[in-house]
Amino acid sequence: MKLVSFTRAGRSSYGVVEGTDVVDIGSVLGAVCPDLKTLLADEARLARAREAARTAERYALASIALLPPIPNPSKIFCIGHNYHEHREEMGRPKTAFPAVFTRFADSQLAHEQDAWVPAVSREMDFEGEMAVVIGRGGRRIALEQALAHVAGYACYNDMSIRDWQKHTTQFTPGKNFPRTGAFGPWLVTSDEVPDPQALQLTTRLNGQVMQQASTAQMIFPVAELIQYCSAFTPLSPGDVIVSGTPGGVGVRRDPQIFMKAGDRVEVEIGTLGTLLNRIAAEPA
Repeated sequence: MKLVSFTRAGRSSYGVVEGTDVVDIGSVLGAVCPDLKTLLADEARLARAREAARTAERYALASIALLPPIPNPSKIFCIGHNYHEHREEMGRPKTAFPAVFTRFADSQLAHEQDAWVPAVSREMDFEGEMAVVIGRGGRRIALEQALAHVAGYACYNDMSIRDWQKHTTQFTPGKNFPRTGAFGPWLVTSDEVPDPQALQLTTRLNGQVMQQASTAQMIFPVAELIQYCSAFTPLSPGDVIVSGTPGGVGVRRDPQIFMKAGDRVEVEIGTLGTLLNRIAAEPA
């Protein structure tokens, strides 16, 4: 299934994408599952969503406004330097463990929403990545069981404000400006993604390919990221792990390429779809 969160006529809901329509299962299950995160927490209700889709009201996709698939995750973990080419272009040494930092939920935006170049910087960089959404929570999850805890996968653009990212050795300021974490357009359930390490990832800026890699090239694959993150904190349904970007980022090009108002950026990943955002100046 392709699951989305959305608004329509001032009401928030969630549903299943079928062709050019979205089936509003939130209107059927909303009393017990007010949002998609809550639905993912209950495997029985997630199964009911398939049945609800047969009878629920449907709308044209063009008539709704998408939200990030999980608008309200409790935790967003981002993984740094998880492809060898990117690690090398950034001058980072090999490490035995993943580099983990956090992104705030209110820094996210949805498919076809404008991302904002911050008023205090002009160094906004693209980072196409695959997002992993937890369905079954847990602590100290075993490697061989890790993928069973995944609800689904989505495209993500973990945009970086490079000068703020470089203020210190900590990434947090440069990764949490408003409207810099693009997520979507939908969540593809894990039953439709047999192998998350066999997907092609492409980032395009104004139609030009900037990044291209296979998720097979990750240094720490999805299962290892789940194992590692769950070792230091419990994972909960709806938590997001943004699994890292491949080489080709703008800051390491000669000349450097940073996104500016009027640009169009796309992240396409195999069967997960294409996430599209336009770039705008942050409102005054």
